[in-house]
Amino acid sequence: MATIPLFLMGCGGVGRQLLRHIISCRPIHSKQGVRLRVVGVSDSKSMVAVPDILTSEFHDDFLLKLCKLKSSGVSLHELANSGECQVFSGQEIASKVVDFASTLRESSGLTLVDCSASAQTIAMLSEVVNLERCCVVLANKKPLTSSLEYYDKLVSQPRRIRHESTVGAGLPVISTINRIISSGDPIFRIIGSLSGTLGYVMSEVESGRPFSQVVTAAKSLGYTEPDPRDDLSGMDVARKALILARILGHRINLDSIKVESLYPVEMGPDVMPLEEFLVNGLPILDKDIKKRIDIASSNGNVLRYVCLIEESRCEVGIQEVAKDSPLGRLKGSDNVLEIYSRCYREQPLVIQGAGAGNDTTAAGVLADILDIQDLFRH
Repeated sequence: MATIPLFLMGCGGVGRQLLRHIISCRPIHSKQGVRLRVVGVSDSKSMVAVPDILTSEFHDDFLLKLCKLKSSGVSLHELANSGECQVFSGQEIASKVVDFASTLRESSGLTLVDCSASAQTIAMLSEVVNLERCCVVLANKKPLTSSLEYYDKLVSQPRRIRHESTVGAGLPVISTINRIISSGDPIFRIIGSLSGTLGYVMSEVESGRPFSQVVTAAKSLGYTEPDPRDDLSGMDVARKALILARILGHRINLDSIKVESLYPVEMGPDVMPLEEFLVNGLPILDKDIKKRIDIASSNGNVLRYVCLIEESRCEVGIQEVAKDSPLGRLKGSDNVLEIYSRCYREQPLVIQGAGAGNDTTAAGVLADILDIQDLFRH
């Protein structure tokens, strides 16, 4: 039996869905000889931990209560009087997590799961991953897109870190790339649509619908962040591109990537209020997007918002692609990635599927946790 103590950072949609997945999969994991023992959970302000980190775990009923509490927007600190946990706040959270990891390294080990969207976890993660018997699983892109110094610390223990969900949610993007590299097949080009939001927007404007109308519809469907500019800036795609580029050996930082934003600086969140952007700003962008669509169409191509990595080039933005290519055929909010290597020179290896959503991302995180189970078999 492999017993894996887990500490979860981040109780947003993905974190809560992960806890629900863990609970619902108990029968499957039991048959596989795996037990996931949740010993701590933190949000941005508070942390709850079991009374005895060495022997106890949170019961499923407590975890479901925790999920319900967080779904209603309440802090974990509200659980202080439950009698079922220790509660910590503020600056002491990071030191306590490292203390717990240091304690458990002597016995069972610990897996630290980061489902937050915070840069505050970076130093803690890079310290824990270098503790014997401690592992890190990431859905949070920021630790892997921080400085090369921290990146090198995180990936210095490749057997003890998994981060599939940082790029394609549950899609096997990173594992596939690592397998190709390990086989001695050099990858020389990657191009892909890695934003479900921008994939949907660019495929919908092909039909003649104005860009502003499509973005507004995407927001109402829940495809975008509350402020669509978080998606339209391209920075989320840039972070994913950086993660892939670094796996390929590119020693670059986020500011090395050429990123095309789909709105000008004067329409940025610091300049233009959201409502004004939606009502007055977006329609101004329609004409330019329509012109670019027409030019692409006259060339027999379509527009896609992609990341492109080849040789010394790493960029993110709108590009023309052939209509009959995997990217050109893309519809809706799927992700598509084309990988070109010596073995896949003429016909790329293509990965396609749902690349976003709490359920899909949480499933990817859970799969990563199970992928390191052999390290916890004693």
